This record gives sequence, C-alpha cells and structure tokens, in this order.
Amino acid sequence: MKKSLFMLISMIVIVALLSACGANGGANNTPASTSNDSSAAAETALDTDSKELTVYTALEDDLIKEYLKTYNEKHPDIKLNIVRDSTGIITAKLLAEKDNPQADVVWGVAATSLLVLDQSGMLEPYSPVGVDRIQAEFKDSASPEHWVGIDAWETAIIANTVELEKKGLAIPQSYEDLLKPEYKGLITMPNPASSGTGFLTVSGLHQLLGADQAWAYLDKLHENIGIYTHSGSKPAKMAGTGEYPIGISFGYRGIKEQNDGSPVEVVFPTEGSGWDVEANALLKKAKIKKAAQEFLDWAITDDAMAEYSKNYPIVAVKGDSSVIPEGYTKNPIEQLIKYDLQEAAKQRDGVLNEWSTRYDSKSEPKS
Repeated sequence: MKKSLFMLISMIVIVALLSACGANGGANNTPASTSNDSSAAAETALDTDSKELTVYTALEDDLIKEYLKTYNEKHPDIKLNIVRDSTGIITAKLLAEKDNPQADVVWGVAATSLLVLDQSGMLEPYSPVGVDRIQAEFKDSASPEHWVGIDAWETAIIANTVELEKKGLAIPQSYEDLLKPEYKGLITMPNPASSGTGFLTVSGLHQLLGADQAWAYLDKLHENIGIYTHSGSKPAKMAGTGEYPIGISFGYRGIKEQNDGSPVEVVFPTEGSGWDVEANALLKKAKIKKAAQEFLDWAITDDAMAEYSKNYPIVAVKGDSSVIPEGYTKNPIEQLIKYDLQEAAKQRDGVLNEWSTRYDSKSEPKS
C-alpha cells in the first residue's frame, strides 16, 4: 500500500475507533473545568530548587533504562527515584497515598488508571511543552491537560510453537479458540486487578461482547486457565519457557521473547485486541517541583517518542505510520477494538470486584 493511502486509512480508522472518547467526552474528559484548573494551578507553589524526583511507572523494566538515556543527558543534575510495578499495584499505591502523595510524576501508566486518579482529584493540571503535537485521542481535552499519553499497547496471544507441536495442538488464533477443551490447563493470563494488560483484556472483552456475554466467556476461559499472574509480561515469559505454552499478554512482550530466541508465535486475536494508552501526569501536591514539569516536557519530546516507537507501533505523535516495529504482522490500528477509555475507568472497580469473586482462586500468590 502506498504510504499516503496507508496514512489516510490509519487516520480514518483511529478516529472511528476512538469516536466514543471524543464525541461523548470519552477518555478526554475529566470532571474538573478549565477555569478551575487555571485557578488551582495559580495557587500551587512551585519548587524551583529540588534536584530529586520520585517517578512511579508501569513501563517495562528493560525499557526504562533505554528510555531515560536522553533524559539523563539533558538533566544530569536530577536524581530520579524510579518506582516500578504492574499497573494495578501502582494504581493501588497511588490511591493509598492520596492524602500524602510520595510520587512527583506518573510516567507510562494506563490512562484508565489516571482517569480513576483524576476522578479522585489527585492530578495537577499541566500542559507539557510540545503538547500541541500530541494527537487529541492521546491526551485529556481540558486545558491545561490532566494527563498526556505516549503510546498504546494491546492484547496478544503468545504461543510456544514447540510445546504445542509436541502435544499435537494448533496455535490459537482468536479468543474463541482459547475456549477449546484441548487447551485445558495450558493457558496463563494476567490478573486484571494487578496488571494493566489483564484489565485492558477483560475490559476490552466487556466492550466487545457486552457484560453478560463477557462474563459467560470468561467463565469458560477460566476452565482452561492454569494460573493468573500479577504481571502483564509474565504470561509471555512463561510461554517462552514452555511452562505454560499459551500466554495472554501484550504485543511488545511477546515480540521481545521471540527476538530473544524463544520459540513463540505472537498472535493478535482475530476479533480484535483490547488496548490502553500509556500516559503521564503530575501528582497534586502542596509544592510542585519545576523538575517534575520538566520531566513531563522531556517525556513527549521527539527523542522520547523515537524510543517509544522502537517498541510500540502506535505512538502519540503522528509520524511515519508505514514504519511498524518488527513482529507486528497486522495493521496495528485496525487491530484495536472500539474502546471507550472513560467508560472503562468508570466500570473499573465493579469489573475488578466481580472478576476477583469469580476467578481469583487461580491467581498466583502475591510476592
């Protein structure tokens, strides 16, 4: 396909996919008004002296160091305390610290989680330098913004080809395939209360099928699950070693396993993938650090976006949409289901409570 046509189709598709987020207020709306944001921002004290930041993130461990290279080059005087964990754990930690926030910045945490924090009044409005370059679907619609996205990630099935061949089993290609009785006990997936990947998969099924059909599907899938992990990447790693030959995870992690030599195939389900946006925000505190604002400025620079795009095919700044990281075999935008981030955030607690009641008996112990 010619590049210009590809870009045009991609733009049309992503607008259609995310129309719920734009037309209905969707992922881009927050309870606070622009005028309130401006007055609140004016009243917040700015700390221009601090040279130390605490950053909470759910980005993959192996990516953080690479991503931060350009930041450290530009800000060698700033000490970063990186607190990294799965999305659900980071979200719970932030909510628990609401009255005494420890983090200065949230970097690369699911937009659905940031919407939950914002509903609790925990985010400080801030427009990073260059935010006008960020596509509307990847940022809050308020001005100044409460959160700004950097990329999107999606559900994928990671299958160990060697182990499945030994068992005489085909590689699953769809959500429906995962229900086949021959896969009983061979599948692992993330616990959605702990993992952003788990949540976008479960929430995505709710928006794809409707609540009743989604729970009926998950009941059947539960019969084939060997274990639920507390990490979104762990099912891909377990598929790579063959401990569980089928892992429900996300595209990047499966491709990383493949590139590292594991005998896996990365499958994007034919029905479409659940997804979310990795996003950044400033935590509301009595004193906001100037360094924290500058970190958010850096996090959407061309240098940072270039690093994100090495691993994720959909990033927040429009670029050459014909360049897709190796391993993504489908048009990544067309693969995404129609998904309302705001609705996902509103339903989050109810979905997680119901999921835990039904299925938590197969979750691995918390470390």
